[in-house]
Amino acid sequence: MKFMMIVKATKDSEAGKPPSPELFEAMMRFNEELAKAGVLVAADGLHPSSGAIRISYPEPGGKPTIVDGPFTESKEVIAGYTLIEVRSREEAIEWALRMPDPHGLGEGQIELRQVFEGTDLTDDPKMLAAHDALSAELKQRNQP
Repeated sequence: MKFMMIVKATKDSEAGKPPSPELFEAMMRFNEELAKAGVLVAADGLHPSSGAIRISYPEPGGKPTIVDGPFTESKEVIAGYTLIEVRSREEAIEWALRMPDPHGLGEGQIELRQVFEGTDLTDDPKMLAAHDALSAELKQRNQP
């Protein structure tokens, strides 16, 4: 099962301030531990929301609305993520607790959310086969 550790933004991350060298090194060590354990799927930081675009669908079947960032509530904005594939929810929590404070100033907040699997979304065999084929293709592309 996959889980995403969502790192919430802060005023500093929204200002585009990079992490300190010490924090960046700590995050790299954490990501290396995840990779060595074979659970790391992806991990990246995101640019500030000033360059983001939010697309909303206010009416069913209607034209989407496009709003340019920045978005004012930094607590609602994502600054980065780590995607892991583990055996259990408990294992995901253990890994999330090992992540360094993502902003290093006592302002860090991580939200841990389980990722839907294809079988959580449909029981249609054709859709599940298409989902599995796409997942296999992506996994093959991401192998070194």
